[in-house]
Amino acid sequence: MSLNADIADTARFTEEQLARYVIDATKDVFSTMVMMDPADDYPLKEPIHRFQCSITGMVGFAGIYSGVISIHCPVALALQITSSMLGMECEEVNEDLNDAIGEIANMLGGSVKQVLSKGGMDVKLSIPTVISGEDYTVNSLSDIDCVVIPFKVNDNRFLVGLTLKKED
Repeated sequence: MSLNADIADTARFTEEQLARYVIDATKDVFSTMVMMDPADDYPLKEPIHRFQCSITGMVGFAGIYSGVISIHCPVALALQITSSMLGMECEEVNEDLNDAIGEIANMLGGSVKQVLSKGGMDVKLSIPTVISGEDYTVNSLSDIDCVVIPFKVNDNRFLVGLTLKKED
């Protein structure tokens, strides 16, 4: 069986399970790829759907589990993340910024996929989608089997959300 045995036994996830997947994946990606050590906080009680002056990177899951992992951060923090990740100054929303945030979402998705599927064949990832703007809404975060974890880097907050559903 290629599915993680702990996950295979449940059709639904606990908030603690989802939170742990998000926290572990985020800390790993940020420490190895961005050279930053984000501090996590308690999961938000309600998902946030509206963002202002932000950028969002998302990757979808399909297969035995479906869902979305997303990272939402203010543009100012996204510029710092991109600069650190690429080792060069990034001062504006451009293709480098979109690529960096999309790649972070992709790495977060890959980390969670490894927890869900040891062999990797029964869960597929979409290509990253990145959106940014002055004021936008993201409805990928449902209230079922969903967790949103706030993180802080240099007094700037960003969010990582995970929604998962076991398919029948």
